[in-house]
Formats: sequence, structure tokens, C-alpha cells
Amino acid sequence: MPVDPQIRLLLDKAAGLPAIDTLSVAAARERLEAGTAAMARPADIAGVREEIIEGPGGPLRLRIYTPHAPGRVPLLVFYHGSGFVLCSLDTHDGMCRNLCAGAGCVVVSVDYRLAPEHKFPAAADDAYAVVEYVANHGEEFACYPRRIAVAGDSAGGNLAAVACLMARDRGGPPIVCQLLIYPLTDYDDDRPSLHEYAEDHLLTRPAIEYFWGHYVASPEEGRHPYASPLTATSLKGLPPAMILTAECDPLRDQGEAYAWRLSESGVPVRLKRYEGAIHVFFQMSGVLDSGKQALADAGAALRTALHGEQRAAG
Repeated sequence: MPVDPQIRLLLDKAAGLPAIDTLSVAAARERLEAGTAAMARPADIAGVREEIIEGPGGPLRLRIYTPHAPGRVPLLVFYHGSGFVLCSLDTHDGMCRNLCAGAGCVVVSVDYRLAPEHKFPAAADDAYAVVEYVANHGEEFACYPRRIAVAGDSAGGNLAAVACLMARDRGGPPIVCQLLIYPLTDYDDDRPSLHEYAEDHLLTRPAIEYFWGHYVASPEEGRHPYASPLTATSLKGLPPAMILTAECDPLRDQGEAYAWRLSESGVPVRLKRYEGAIHVFFQMSGVLDSGKQALADAGAALRTALHGEQRAAG
């Protein structure tokens, strides 16, 4: 199926821009900060505040979104994408507001440490630390401490998956579900979509290599399960998952491979591929019909997972 016509217009407009992998980290960050935040229309929610907690490597900033709901609600820990190197709380602000409204839950967006200043496992350690923190401070977040989900897009989807692995391996807080949006799961990926969409679809194979090069110090680190969750010896005992992939995305096949491995391990999985979509389409719900639909699907899935047993969770 060809690229969605709405997406083709965006790709044509971006065709003259220098590739991310040709830019310095500072220049790449500046470009994405300027152009990404406006792609999602913010939903109406009750409020937003920020908090600094003590993380594994020092102060860790959280942005907390509260829905229009009386009393306690479930909570979603969210990790933004962009290769462990780019983006911020601001670039994903609209997405988090929409997930807060759509799922009827508190959303805690994590300003985890970025590479290359902080290489693996800094981001993964921050991701898990926030899960532990919110589980131990339910009153502070007006949430049910046993109704926690994790979510993220791209590298953020990697961190959400890794947080689930860490929670299982370390006997940590229970996680109700994981929402993985075109997740990065395998350092050694060589599947068909990586080659078919290696160029000209926004995220490119050279960009993926650029991000991995900044995040891990060696191929051996890249293959660690907390960097590449697809390499974990076992995926048994992980939370139910909803995994969203884009047809025209070099990461498509590794995200779907993770879904199949979860399913083979007995983990309930819902996998949905969006035809004609590219990487980052989920962020563009303000300008793409496919992004709007995916955001609605994600909110509905989270609402079902998080509110299904709420009475028993208090």
C-alpha cells in the first residue's frame, strides 16, 4: 500500500531538510523542538504541574497531567521517543494531554536522561525508577498504586518495554499494561522493513544507526535485554501489551516481532498495524487522520485496561 496521501504531503515538504544523522546533536534537538510540539492538538484536561524527584543519576523532572475525574484514578507513566537523544517533555506535551483525556488517567511524563551525555543504561534506569516512585507515592498523584501502566513511542516504547522487564526481574511494582508505539526493540535488526523503508520515510536506517551510536558504548551493550528487549531470554510474566506499528516504518518488523514473542510467551497482546503510515505518525494527531485514529485507539485500550478492575484496586 502506498504512503497515505496526507503523509506524502508532509514528506514532500520535509524533502529539502538535511537528514538528522548529518546534524550535530544540538542542531537536531533544536530542529525537533521547533517542529514537533505543534503536531498534536492539546485536549481539555483538569491540570498540569511539574515535580522534581531524586532519580538514579540526580534530579529527575516529571510533568503530571490530571484528567477531569473525581477522586483517585489509574496512572500512566509515559516516555517520549526520538532515539534516546532528541525530544523532551514539550515535544510530547499534546500527546500526553490526549492520552490523559482519552484514558481518564493521570499521565506522568518522564524527562529521562538523554544520550550521548548519558549513555545506556541511564535512560532505562530512570524509566524504571519512576515506576517505583509513583507506585510508592499513590497519594501524591491521587492514583491507585496498583493500577499503573507504561507507554512510549519509538525509543520511548523501548523504555516502556524495558521498565516492564525490570519490574518483573526485580520483583518491582505490578504494571497493568504496556502501550508500545512503533517500539525500538532490537539493536541487531535486519528484517525486511528496515531495508524496504531505509530512506525517504522520515525515520531512516542511517538515523537509527546514529541514535544507537549515541546511546550504547558497544554492540554488546546494544544487545543487552535492557537495551534490546527482544533479546531477553524469556518474556513470560510481562504485562498485557498493545503494540501499534506503522506500515511504512523501518522499525515495523521489530515491533511486530516483539508482539509475536510476547504472545508466544503467554502474554496477551493486541497488535495493530496502520496501513500507509510512517514512523512518528502517532505524534501528528493534529494533522493526520491516521494519527488521530491511533490516538483514539490507544486511549480506548488504556481506558479498558486501567479501569476494568478499578474497584478492586483501591
